[in-house]
Amino acid sequence: MAINNWLGVQTEVLKRIHDRTWKPGEIIPRETDLAYEFGCARVTVNRALRALADKGVLDRKRKVGTTVALYPTSKATLKIPLIRKEIQDLGTTYNYKLISQSANQTPNGKRLLTHFSINDNLIYIKAIHTSDGKPFVIESRFINQKIVPNFENQQFEENSPNEWLLANIPYTHGEINFAATNCSLDISSLLDINPGEAVFQIERTTFDKEKVITNVLLTYHKDYRLKASL
Repeated sequence: MAINNWLGVQTEVLKRIHDRTWKPGEIIPRETDLAYEFGCARVTVNRALRALADKGVLDRKRKVGTTVALYPTSKATLKIPLIRKEIQDLGTTYNYKLISQSANQTPNGKRLLTHFSINDNLIYIKAIHTSDGKPFVIESRFINQKIVPNFENQQFEENSPNEWLLANIPYTHGEINFAATNCSLDISSLLDINPGEAVFQIERTTFDKEKVITNVLLTYHKDYRLKASL
């Protein structure tokens, strides 16, 4: 058998797991043995096995080896969406309106002090994104001026901070929290729903290594549905 790429190795490994050649909890052959059998480099096998471990199909432990996972897990993949594209992909017309923008904000309250230092200087932006003229999501965002220099000079009357940050500021990792909450009076008026109705919120914080770039609270219209791939 000759396999010359890691995707081919991955396919063969999955085949052996699915047909129970290698059973759950069983140690599979060593990388060197698989490389010899498949007629490829060990690094090719290593990449395939690492990819399957990342997917929860295999368990890899030093001095033990690689085993077929007893309880395979599936991981949901969530990407930071470009809100404009998310709306346009629905086949509807996108629009955006800046509600407010203010600089030199000091962190206060549990939400901000969880992520920012009391000495951080923040910019606050509040905006609404619409789909066919109907409210889709409210973007309530704090941005760290230390990490995003000259951000206060950016104008967001036409382009949203969501779009600008994704295009201009790379991040290393992030944290996401999901919640259902009852809509406050000011939010309900923006979303054109009744006060107290349940809405879906996503709070997302993105980092450049250990430093917070931005924290955003997205409050969606009650009809919103989140989709993710497994």
